[in-house]
Amino acid sequence: MNSELKPWQVFACLLATWIFWGSTYLAIKFALLSFPPFFQMGTRFLAAGILLMAWVRWHRSTMPTLIQWRNAALIGALMLGGGMGGTAYAEQSVASGLVVAFIAVVPAMIAIINYGFGVRPGNLEIAGICVGVLGVICLVGGAGFKASPQGLTAISLATICWSTGSVLSLRVFPLALGAAGFASEMLCGGAILMAISLTSGEAVNHAPQTLPVLAWMYLVVFGSIIAFSAYMTLLSRTSATLAASYSFVNPLIAMMLGIGIAGERVTSREWLAAGIIILGVILLLAGRSRRASV
Repeated sequence: MNSELKPWQVFACLLATWIFWGSTYLAIKFALLSFPPFFQMGTRFLAAGILLMAWVRWHRSTMPTLIQWRNAALIGALMLGGGMGGTAYAEQSVASGLVVAFIAVVPAMIAIINYGFGVRPGNLEIAGICVGVLGVICLVGGAGFKASPQGLTAISLATICWSTGSVLSLRVFPLALGAAGFASEMLCGGAILMAISLTSGEAVNHAPQTLPVLAWMYLVVFGSIIAFSAYMTLLSRTSATLAASYSFVNPLIAMMLGIGIAGERVTSREWLAAGIIILGVILLLAGRSRRASV
């Protein structure tokens, strides 16, 4: 098992998942203007996987074994094919408020699945999960909850696939160590997403606009190479509950982007919800710190 991360490394990885993933919901929306969902996600992860694997080869690091490639295909199918692909598909018809409400359930789902493997979260972590979910419900409650049945089904399956893949990557199907493991998962997941894109008849029928191309590039570098690698690092070297804390913070980042980019106004209820979410994250961090000290 890998050694524990230093506190500053944990904080850096958390910031990457909180900030960069919090901004990807807006980037996905922009990219959808020119790129259909599965094609967008498939090309994104293939490009990121190729770049990251080239970096691994350049540093002459150990490449994944055949068994680790098999594991990467299974985990990539769940987390990227089902999780990220389902999220992008849902964003065509589901308001972003409802998307983040579903994703906020990820820490609880991970905790439940982990419980089946005999891993019980601490009391502070359980409290953090409950408080965080409550905060996200307050933040998005009553706003933008119109969606198609297909979109709701897609985001539900995406949440289940992501949570299941996160746990199985630790308990049953471990990836290769470090960047090689992340790159192999992105390559396999990207290939699966492209297969879904081809079989579903997706096509880019016009020359991509500048904004969607820039959004796609942002997703490759910041959403995939940096943030996804940070998440997988947290998942393998801290607690799964702490790694999934992004699902509480991402709505706050999306709200701040709405203020800064779209000029949106924030109500007192939304500020209260932000405070509740922050309290939930503090409880998760405190729970992780106590677990590490023990």
